Amino acid sequence: MRFLKRGGVALAGIVAITAAAMLLPRPSADVTGVASDPLQERLRRLPGDYVGWATLGSVYVDRARLTGDPSWYGKAEQAVARSLRVRPGNPAGLTGRAALEAGRHEFTQAAATAKQAIAANPYGAPAYGVLADSYHQLGRYAEATEAIDDMMGLAPGVSSFTRASYDAELRGDTTTARKMLEHARRDAYQPADVAFCEHYLGELALRQGRYAEARTHYAKALTADPSFDPAHAGLARVTALSGDLEQAASLYAAVTARLPLTQTLVEQGEVLKALGRAPGWTTLTAQRELMRLNGVRDDLTWAEFEADHGSPAAAVTYAKAEYARNPNVVAADALAWALHRAGRSAEALPHAKEATATGWRNALVMHHRAEIEKALGLKTRSASLVRDYNPRFTPALPALQRSS
Repeated sequence: MRFLKRGGVALAGIVAITAAAMLLPRPSADVTGVASDPLQERLRRLPGDYVGWATLGSVYVDRARLTGDPSWYGKAEQAVARSLRVRPGNPAGLTGRAALEAGRHEFTQAAATAKQAIAANPYGAPAYGVLADSYHQLGRYAEATEAIDDMMGLAPGVSSFTRASYDAELRGDTTTARKMLEHARRDAYQPADVAFCEHYLGELALRQGRYAEARTHYAKALTADPSFDPAHAGLARVTALSGDLEQAASLYAAVTARLPLTQTLVEQGEVLKALGRAPGWTTLTAQRELMRLNGVRDDLTWAEFEADHGSPAAAVTYAKAEYARNPNVVAADALAWALHRAGRSAEALPHAKEATATGWRNALVMHHRAEIEKALGLKTRSASLVRDYNPRFTPALPALQRSS
């Protein structure tokens, strides 16, 4: 499941999804469905609280993204449905439904539902956030920028700043991307939100080859919130890319025991392969089936995985399916790389050009274009741009260098 990592910026502690929800008790950090949760206690006393049900649904969506456990989506669906039964068409419930649809990678429907929420309440900033996330995934970048601008005008804060950062990075403006994350970090006060911002500052530094800086940000994230597992994964990633594969393997073992996200499992497998050990893809394939059974379709991850480690023909099938639904730069890159690995470099080239057309300074994506052009006997600047983007880039561990 890649949505959390690709720019669907899900904050680690959703307080609420409308201004009214700010009045509700904040859910506990570990939403397990036990009676002690303050929001659930409130809903037992006030079952007609449609904003509360919508907020609970958004919390469950967040848990699914952070834990890699898609069963939370089923809980979210029930909570959001309850909100919309109590008050049909309420903007909080519609925003919650849009977030759920985005979490399941139904981005076209998520955008439509978010627009319904905005029509019901044009001042509901979170709906603009879901709309922006969905537009990014659909490759509708100008519309995503517009939605973020609207969100910033309504609620400048962690959620809008982090989205603005991703939007700027896609355009190749890493200076603004970093500045927006720094704004978000200054605005954050909840430990989970501080950790979230520090983590993504680390990811931005990592993609530029500034490993010491990345490690510092991951450490700050864990100082703020020791339970923030994405930062633990970040430390494993930067340790591997810095050359200490044994230590990285140990760190990944601890991370995947708690956070069996597909991306993290692929990264762990690559490190184990580099050490000459069995990558252990069994857990990865089990996770894929779990996602499918819970309504999450993630052809992107499997396109990338099969192209790098499995069947190029299968990679093409997955990549075509992903690109047909979500024609963004990441899907274009996946399709280009899958076609190239399948020996179809001439077909791959237009998609490789599309993947780099926004100015995105992504070394792995540019490396894919360089390899495709090399196979076609073309002389271009792509190979030198890879080093400009990340002087420490290595194609040996591709999953560790994918965009997050």
